[in-house]
Amino acid sequence: MAKEQTDRTTLDLFADERRPGRPKTNPLSRDEQLRINKRNQLKRDKVRRLKRVELKLNSDAVDALNQLAEARNISRSELIEIMLMDLLSDTLAGKSPR
Repeated sequence: MAKEQTDRTTLDLFADERRPGRPKTNPLSRDEQLRINKRNQLKRDKVRRLKRVELKLNSDAVDALNQLAEARNISRSELIEIMLMDLLSDTLAGKSPR
């Protein structure tokens, strides 16, 4: 029986054939890579003295923040930090926030 290139029903004939696709560039599994990357990110954040804060906002507020951040060419996180620091400095200086 001859091996036909279009015949894919007998997998044992094609066991050592290389399939097209992106080559594996890292010997670690994807799960292990994610774990290492997260650990490195936490180390970078610690050096920069960053703390994680999570909050939920309605979509209109997020859209407005995204537009303003894009207009200022900064990240949404940086924009929120600037806005909070301005509000805190005004409050500590005795100014009314609104």
